[in-house]
Amino acid sequence: MKRAIGIAGIALVALAAAFFALGPRIADQRMNVVAPGGGAAAPSAAAQALHRKLFIADLHCDALLWNRHLLRRHSRGQVDIPRLLEGNVALETFTVVSQTPASLNIERNAPTPDSLRWLMFAQLRPVATWTSPFRRALDQAARLRETAAESGGRLTFIRDKAGLAEYVSARGKRDRGSPEVGATAGWLGAEGAHALDGDLENLDALYDAGFRMIGLTHFFDNDFAGSAHGLEKYGLTEKGRELVRRMEDKKMFVDLAHSSPKTIAEVLAMATRPVIVSHTGVKGVCNNRRNLSDEELRGVARTGGVIGIGFWETAVCGTGAAYIARAVRYAVGVAGIEHVGLGSDFDGAVTTPFDAAGLAQLTDALLAEGFTADEIAKIMGGNVLRLLLEALPDKSQVTR
Repeated sequence: MKRAIGIAGIALVALAAAFFALGPRIADQRMNVVAPGGGAAAPSAAAQALHRKLFIADLHCDALLWNRHLLRRHSRGQVDIPRLLEGNVALETFTVVSQTPASLNIERNAPTPDSLRWLMFAQLRPVATWTSPFRRALDQAARLRETAAESGGRLTFIRDKAGLAEYVSARGKRDRGSPEVGATAGWLGAEGAHALDGDLENLDALYDAGFRMIGLTHFFDNDFAGSAHGLEKYGLTEKGRELVRRMEDKKMFVDLAHSSPKTIAEVLAMATRPVIVSHTGVKGVCNNRRNLSDEELRGVARTGGVIGIGFWETAVCGTGAAYIARAVRYAVGVAGIEHVGLGSDFDGAVTTPFDAAGLAQLTDALLAEGFTADEIAKIMGGNVLRLLLEALPDKSQVTR
């Protein structure tokens, strides 16, 4: 009997070990997919030569959510530091996911049940993260800071415009001829103001942790604003208006990705600083609830902001770099060349045609779409760099 109990105990321990070791890895592999081949040939020599000269900046990546050591190259997911370096990505926006509803869809979602509770548990994240979106945001922010500290200069954590300028200057002096030589940088955004746990006073803690952009909503309505995918899809609440005012005072960016049309209109009406849409498509080429109308594109441009065009099928109605380039062409035609950038949604539980290492495919597709080298430089990162150098907080405003 004792032996049977012992064997059963060993079996339970083995099952638990397998769950914690393999469960999150399997979820990562199944949810963050690179389409086989991406439906594209290798980039042309002209595209590769141009790509090596670009400052590439992406406005949306959810890699911090997953238990992947980002300093190592992985065969799963879409982003790690080696692949950012290989893809010549100079600046990645690490957007923190802090709550997702079960049965997620683009039409209508309630905030509960909260599917991230189980992911936090399975990944052995701190107990406080099992129930608190605010603690999840702080935990993921700490992971980015720690990764930068351990990177030996391969990853720089950006908090202010002076830090960004220093990094850009230093990076320009490095040899980018080898995929393993060079540097990349990251800055922090939050995907949804529910990361505040409903408390405006938590904004100070997120700012001190390094957050410089917050999306008002994600896939559900919250205390601050209505989502394009929520149950009611309302606009800004009074707390939401106060949040926008406080963020602008701190020189943080408001991210309108996932926001309801009412939320977008109301933010654009009150904005005194550039706003960002970190990852989206455009209704003009892919008409669904997730994507922006022409009026919304023009409204973001009027603030001086940038719209990040996504890489996944719901954003661009296809899988492949040519579909992304087509959406970029449309957005540029409506918003203007100065206001369009990249919003990959890498590691955001989507399928993309390439990972961070394969971004030269998009440079090639933009050339095929008829963009000039100067226009491609703006789209691939120049517009984002200009905006951040102009509108990030000054070093004197930042709590270290």
